[in-house]
Formats: sequence, structure tokens, C-alpha cells
Amino acid sequence: MAEISTIARPYAVAAFKLAKEQNALAKWSEMLGFASAVANDAQMKAYIRDPKVISSDLEAAFLKVTSDKLNENGQNLIKVLVEYGRLSVLPAITTAFEDLKALDEGTLDAQIIAAAQPSAAETKDLVKRLEAKFGKKIEASVSVDPELIGGIKIIVGDTVIDASVKGQLQNLAYTLTA
Repeated sequence: MAEISTIARPYAVAAFKLAKEQNALAKWSEMLGFASAVANDAQMKAYIRDPKVISSDLEAAFLKVTSDKLNENGQNLIKVLVEYGRLSVLPAITTAFEDLKALDEGTLDAQIIAAAQPSAAETKDLVKRLEAKFGKKIEASVSVDPELIGGIKIIVGDTVIDASVKGQLQNLAYTLTA
């Protein structure tokens, strides 16, 4: 089965291009966020996954809940997703859309995972270095994972910088078994 992000990307790209043409990135971001929240609701998830529900009923129910927050193009996206049985992929479409929007606006999200909580100064310095490396504004979230043993792991988009002890040990183990 195809990975969800692979399925979601073409829809996100199409929505992004349309939003960009209409100069409505913020509106689309709001619409997709709301529709994703509805799709993530436990009752709606169960309804979406219920094989007994026919697509016309699912479409009507979903649009009834979201119609006041979606414009005509947003409603058309929902109709297409229902028609092709892809409504459950909506949260991934929203995530991909937000990634495209952030890239267009010149910002990148970074996950900084450290073995111990870095100080505010260390985090600020690291963000400054990442901004210099990627040439974009970085919005970083910091988390602590003691399993790293020591060091740090940074994820920016598709780029992973693993300077952790755990990562180095894994590389060594791979090298020794190869």
C-alpha cells in the first residue's frame, strides 16, 4: 500500500497552487486546518471508515459539518477526496500543504532532539547556525530523548543531522556487520 504522504502530496500541491494563484494561502490554511480537525474527530473517523456508509452520504455529512468554513474550491476538494476514498488522508494533505506554505514563505520547521535539555542560549545559537546553513528562517521545537545517550539530532524537512551517541553507535554497528 502506498504511504499516506505519497497519496497526500499531489492533493496538497494542487491546493497550494490554487491558493497561490488566488493569493489565499492563509484562507486555505484555515480551511484545511478546520476540515482536518473534523476528519480527526473520533466519531467522524469511525463514520469515514465505516464500509456501510455510501460515499454520497459521507460527502453530504462532511460538507454539512464544514460548509460554513469552506469555500467552493474547498468543498470541491472534499468531494474529490470522498469520490476516491481519500478523505481519511486529509490531515496528511494539510500537513503537506503547511510544509509547502512554510517553504514558500521562507520558513522551515526544525525538530531538535537532545539527550539533555539545552539552554536557551544553546538553542538560539543552534537555530542561528541552521538558518545560515539552510538560508531560511527556522522555527524550532526542542524535545528531550534520553535514549540518545548524548549529543543531538536535528530534523529539518528531509534532512537529518544525527550527532548523537546513539546514532554514532548504530553507524559503527552497521559498518562492522557490513
